[in-house]
Amino acid sequence: MASGVIVERKVVVKGRLSAYFALTKPRIIELLLITTVPSMVIAAGGWPGTWLVLTTLIGGTMSAAGANALNCYLDRDIDQVMRRTARRPLPSHTILPNQALLFGSVLGLTGFLWLGVFTNWLAASVSTGALLFYVFVYTRWLKRNSVQNIVIGGAAGAAPALVGWAAVTGQINLPAWVLFAVVFYWTPPHFWALAIRYRDEYAAAAVPMLPVMRGVEATTRQMVLYAGLTAITSLLLVPVAGMGWIYLVAAVGLGAWFLIDSFRVRRDPQRAMVLFTNSTYYLGLLFLAAMADVLVRSLLR
Repeated sequence: MASGVIVERKVVVKGRLSAYFALTKPRIIELLLITTVPSMVIAAGGWPGTWLVLTTLIGGTMSAAGANALNCYLDRDIDQVMRRTARRPLPSHTILPNQALLFGSVLGLTGFLWLGVFTNWLAASVSTGALLFYVFVYTRWLKRNSVQNIVIGGAAGAAPALVGWAAVTGQINLPAWVLFAVVFYWTPPHFWALAIRYRDEYAAAAVPMLPVMRGVEATTRQMVLYAGLTAITSLLLVPVAGMGWIYLVAAVGLGAWFLIDSFRVRRDPQRAMVLFTNSTYYLGLLFLAAMADVLVRSLLR
């Protein structure tokens, strides 16, 4: 009898921990971290040190996790309307709203203090500024009121490139802003692809996403535009950050792939989720190429 109670408690605890983990939206965090480390490598002109990388990733993860948990708290009314998000911890009543609010707040504060103590206060301030922007400007205001929600809100997702740079140098130089701009321009076509797929659900939840308000054709036209801006901006790293041929070849090839994929969605919107997936690979491979370029050249010096 006692063993059965213990097993039941373990199941409950495991379920609760899984729910809190889901609040952090780990897939989004993975994407943010992919942009942080290459930014640090470029800033250092080589490997910046394992301890600094780990501490920056830990602090950045806590900040991003806190932002996502607070996003879930504020969006719980929307999430319960959309089938795609109805199983999240709050709409499924696995976690109470106040618990999510406390969890996200503690994570955000801890991330700020961690980065401030173990890296520097500029990195901590940029990371926490991105959290506040994501929670209050994007989630609370833009998402529910502006068709440009994803465009402007993309600044929060682009901030980790600045955080990584600041953690290494204690300042934010021009190459960091180019990295920021790459992620900023990449964000709209990436998320509009998702919005096309779930257009009806966003409409039911009264979220003014571009495909809902302006239609699919106008959205795919904008996606091609932003994919082009992303590809062009990525090439600016060559003169601004002194990137070599490894990055240049990768940026040209990946940029062409991203742009062609966007044109394909314009011809056939049913391919939107293909672009959504491929755009993730595009960003990851682009930043990995930048990191590889710097590391290889540092080894050859």
